Amino acid sequence: MDEDVELRVIDRSELARVAEIDRSERIDVLYEQRGTELVARHGEWSAHAWDPGGEGEHSVGAQVRALEGYLDAGGTVIGAFEGDRLVGIGAVVPELRPSIAQLAYLHVTASARSRGVGRSLAERLEEVARSAGASEMVVSATPSENTVRFYMGRGFRPTSEPLPELVALEPDDVHLRRPL
Repeated sequence: MDEDVELRVIDRSELARVAEIDRSERIDVLYEQRGTELVARHGEWSAHAWDPGGEGEHSVGAQVRALEGYLDAGGTVIGAFEGDRLVGIGAVVPELRPSIAQLAYLHVTASARSRGVGRSLAERLEEVARSAGASEMVVSATPSENTVRFYMGRGFRPTSEPLPELVALEPDDVHLRRPL
């Protein structure tokens, strides 16, 4: 990760800074999960920036509410800052179930991708989970090629037995897990 990027815990009062993250990305491949098998589907599913004023699923307001929910569940939110600018944000719920943590949220702004910011955030979130006693971590990942490749590069693997509560929230996601 760039030496100019600092990781630190973000408190509830700073969650609206998620608006600083540019989530836009060209997406040509999405995966469909069938047990532990991932089947690639080609098409155009590009993600656009979050809606700054709306209330829909891809709005800043929805992102803040999601992050608040993770904090309310006993989670930790960590930001990656380049100077005063937020360039990445992640959340972990250390005890989704006994000994199972959830890497619940991870976004890196478009201009900071491929610089180790996501890897550093994921490592810090894993440390938080381990220190809370988790021995396993799950993630319900956007099924895009880059996202799935990122998590699999971190040792996550598709699970044939995803947690029902995560499937109910995100049925089209790829559900992965890894030991900590």
